[in-house]
Amino acid sequence: MAIAIELSDHQAQALNEAASRLQVPEAELAAAAVRDLLAHQSADFDVAAQRVFEKNQELYRRLA
Repeated sequence: MAIAIELSDHQAQALNEAASRLQVPEAELAAAAVRDLLAHQSADFDVAAQRVFEKNQELYRRLA
């Protein structure tokens, strides 16, 4: 599965610097971070994910 995400300039720069430091492609680092987050989900993540989903629910409905 491929997805696109929007990052602020600051976030993009931080991702670029971390990927360079680790000598891995930015996309690979981002994918690893998502996999790690999903593997170690916490209640805080679930609450945040639900809040984002509810906030964007109308948009998701329109896109469906």
